[in-house]
Parts: sequence; structure tokens; C-alpha cells
Amino acid sequence: MKKYIEKLKNIFVAKELKDLRQRMLLTVGLLAIFRLGSFIVLPGVDPNKLETGQGGFLDMINLLLGGAFNRASVFALGIMPYISASIVIQLLTVALPYFQKLQKEGESGRKRITQITRVLTILITLGQSVAYIKGTIPIDAISPEVGSFMFTFSSMIILTGGTIFCMWLGEKITDKGVGNGISMLIMIGIIARFPGALWAEGASRGFDGVLLFTLELLALFLVVMGVVLITQAVRPIPVQNAKQVAGRSRKQVVGGGQRSYIPLRVNAAGVMPIIFAQSLMFVPPLIATAFQGENTSGADYIMQAFSDFTTWEYNVVFAILIIVFTFFYTAITINPQQIAEDMNRNGTFIPTVKPGEETAEYIGKIIDRITLPGSLFIAAVAVLPAIAAYFGVGMQFSQFYGGTSLLIMVGVVLDTVQQIDSHLLMQKYETLMATDKRKGRNKQAIMEP
Repeated sequence: MKKYIEKLKNIFVAKELKDLRQRMLLTVGLLAIFRLGSFIVLPGVDPNKLETGQGGFLDMINLLLGGAFNRASVFALGIMPYISASIVIQLLTVALPYFQKLQKEGESGRKRITQITRVLTILITLGQSVAYIKGTIPIDAISPEVGSFMFTFSSMIILTGGTIFCMWLGEKITDKGVGNGISMLIMIGIIARFPGALWAEGASRGFDGVLLFTLELLALFLVVMGVVLITQAVRPIPVQNAKQVAGRSRKQVVGGGQRSYIPLRVNAAGVMPIIFAQSLMFVPPLIATAFQGENTSGADYIMQAFSDFTTWEYNVVFAILIIVFTFFYTAITINPQQIAEDMNRNGTFIPTVKPGEETAEYIGKIIDRITLPGSLFIAAVAVLPAIAAYFGVGMQFSQFYGGTSLLIMVGVVLDTVQQIDSHLLMQKYETLMATDKRKGRNKQAIMEP
């Protein structure tokens, strides 16, 4: 911890780190604008009549958006439609040859995919805004002076504009700031609710429960450390470059032959399996609602089991879906055949393994072996909030023991720290190069008569 405090102090003191300092201040400023917008309520809505909790999947969305969802804010949908559009484009890249072609075209293809993603984001936001207005904003919270049609139409435009503005903020943070902008916007929304949940948990324990509250904090610390270890864990595959001989007879130049490795992450899918599975967990209660009039016992059982994230039925199905989606998402993001072809093209091979098909099979087996423990770990992290709630931890505070929120926070913090370290390393390298140039000029000046 002392090391990071000293590093942060140097960033804001050293003159040569002005660029990094400006990037960090810009990031903080844009995040502050995002948080400010989450408190601006839609025109025509009385915030005192809004419901504080929606339950189930909607509570998770509200957590990711820092409370803007329940406040009927202009950023109520936040960056979530953009994430949905990005997921759709990723799936289309696997399924459709057109998107595969764009992905292989380099920078021009990437720009085209970005434009398509933005247009799809607008379409998704328009659809979700109607569902949000009709499904989450009570009628009595809407001002009677505003007509129903006018309120719906104006709110659709405002919510869509809010999402586009959030998308712009995320892109600016990525280009001009520090860290991944989209992930930073999600993380700041989660962190914004942590102090309130921590205070509420401590207040509920009181003075007599100080020891129990301390144990809860210790358990949270251990869980976070475990997530950090698994997030950073990799399975290295040793590879070697083929030796290249140039020249004839005695004058030969030998190049290559260096050893390196391919780092395969144990948790290659990241947080996406939890997001996919969480989205599907909203479906059973929705279907049960349609059959409540015919078979009340079965429909009521499904509603009760899948509307509460602490039930064993919910967590068993949730864990199974996460394991399945982990294998699925890993399969569509890591292609062993493509890796083997790239290695063969670059003259790289795995020792004791023949290039080509055998290399692809070897990499595929390793991916399958490390994906299983990775998927089990993600499933365990996903059900930890329910386990914490079972042992008496408050509902708000228990959500930080695992699930999407914890994985996002850990992943974003690690990525941001790595980017800061990269900037510091680059600055140190440039400083050394400038010093060497000055020494060279001084030496040349001394040698001249």
C-alpha cells in the first residue's frame, strides 16, 4: 500500500508526469459529470413518488447504474444499451461472415463495427426506454399536466440522448483519460453505493456487533483477494521461434530461437457469463406471471423461487448457466485453430508438438482444462451474495461479496493500475533516452577541439 501511495504522490508532484496527471484529472472530471447526471430526474416526474426497489434483475441494474435506475434519472439506462449492442455484435461476428470480414480488415473494419454498434445502441435504447417508462415509473409519479403521449415521447428522446452522452463520456475516457471508459462508468456507479451499504451494515450491527462487523469486513477482503488472484491467473504455454540462418559458408547470421510463452487466462470470459446468466434468470418469473391464472401453485412456486436471489433453486440454476456460458463465451473469443495458424505463419512452435492441427488440438485441450476451474470459480463468486445473506449479512452489503459488481470492480481497478504503470514506464524510458542523448552531446562537445 505504501508503494502505491508513493507512486500516486509522485504523479501529482513530478513535472515530467504532466501528461499522466492531466489524463487522471480528466478522467475524474468526466466521472463526476456522469455521477451528477445520475441525479437529474426526468422532466415531469415527481421523485418523491418513485419506488425505491424493483426486485430481482432490476435491482442488479440499479446497482450497476449507481442508483440512477430507481431515481428515473436522465441517465437511467446509462451505458447498459451500449453493452447489449456490443454483445450482439460479438455474437454476430461469430455467426455472420460479413462481420468476420470487417474484423479482419484492421482499423477500417474496426471503425465500421464501431459505427454499427452505435446505431444498434440507439435502436436498443429506444426500445428499452419505452419498457422503462411503462414498467418502472408509477403513473401517480408523472405530473398530470403532462400528457401520457408527450411524456413518453419526450422521455424516450431524453433517455436515448443520455445513453449517447454516457457512451461519449466512456469513449473520451478511453481516448484521453486513464482506463477503459465504459468499464469505468459501470465501476463508479457500483462504488458510489458501497459507502451507503457499508454504513447501513455497520449501523445495523451497532456497538455490540463490532466483532461480527469486523469479521464481515475480513471475509470481504479475503474474497476480493481471491478474485484478484483468479483474475490475474494465467496458464503459460511455452513456445519457441524457429532459428533463421542467413548468409553463405562462413558468414552466417543466426536469428530467432528465443523462448516465450502464450498466456492463457484461467478466467478468459471475465464477467460476461454472469451478465448473460443474470439476464436469463429474469425469464422464469416473467413466464410464471403469464400462467398464474391457470396453475397458481406451480406459477407461485416459480415466482417465489426465482424472484429471490437467496433461494437454493435460484442459485443452482444460476450457477449451471454461468458454467455453460463460460465455456460458450470462451469458445467464441479464443480460437485454437486461429492461434495455431498465426504461430505457423510467424515461425513459432510449441516444443514436442507438431505445427498445424496437433498444435490447435493441444491448445484446445489446455483451454478446456483451465476453463472448468475458471467457470466453477465464477459460479462460486456469483452465489456468494446469497451465501452472505444466508449468514445474516444485510441485503445491500451482501451484493458486494461477489457477483457482477465484484468482478467488474476488481477487473477495472487492475486494468487501470496496469495502464498507469505503462504510462510511468514509458515516461521513465523517454527520460532515460533524453538523458543518454544529452550525455552523448556533452561527450561530443568535450572531444571537439
